[in-house]
Amino acid sequence: MLRRHRLGVLALVVTGFYLAALAVAALVAVMAGDLGPLWRLTLFTEADESAPVTWPNVLRLVAAGLPWAWALWQSLRGPLAGPAPEQDRDTRRLRVALYVAAASMLLFPLMPVWPWWMTLLSALPMWAVVLLIQPVWRFGHHDHVLALGVLGFGGLGVADVLVALDQRLPDWVPLVCGVAGLLWTVLVLRAQRRDDRWHTATVRYGIAGLVAPFVLVPVGRLVMGDLYADASVAAGALVMIWLARSAHDLAAPRTEPSSPVAEPVAT
Repeated sequence: MLRRHRLGVLALVVTGFYLAALAVAALVAVMAGDLGPLWRLTLFTEADESAPVTWPNVLRLVAAGLPWAWALWQSLRGPLAGPAPEQDRDTRRLRVALYVAAASMLLFPLMPVWPWWMTLLSALPMWAVVLLIQPVWRFGHHDHVLALGVLGFGGLGVADVLVALDQRLPDWVPLVCGVAGLLWTVLVLRAQRRDDRWHTATVRYGIAGLVAPFVLVPVGRLVMGDLYADASVAAGALVMIWLARSAHDLAAPRTEPSSPVAEPVAT
């Protein structure tokens, strides 16, 4: 399995370190009564002091961290091993943008405090994907898709920065930007599903990342109890996998279709 991917060993080592840290943090929570390290590793925020240290809470936090371990493995292992196909400049740029956007998901655990400039920095990679994806995926209604992406990710990024600067915005602004980003993602997944450069699993991860937040809201409280709101960040792991796998698939070796066998001519 490790040899099937170009960076399989690296991905296994990093994922193993994260799982080991998760196990140690769980032991600290149980033995020392401190949920802080486990909370930080899985929900990427400071621990809620009112949350009791119970076995259900510890198991819920561990469960919230497992999707991120899977995301590390899926993202870091790279494309399938083998000679990569020839790529034009647009494809290479899109791959870089997809990898940067996937890596930006890891800013959550690395930045406990988000100043306004970090909010802007986290929005730029997806905005770059929006601009660079058009020449590679050949959408119908090019201008409409581009406008949705720019409004969805660029507008939402600007709105987040203004909020971080304590500027008041009408409630409809984030809603409009969010809907635009949602529609852009749906159109991208539709185009991706019709293009054989991407594996079916890649598209499914994208669909799961799109649907997961809507599922976690109504059912999260039943599963996660008082932790359900923070645990919803685990849905970001699915988006990270989708972005990274999309870049992997663009660089994966191509299987040449076999030539049809000529039927014998009747005599």
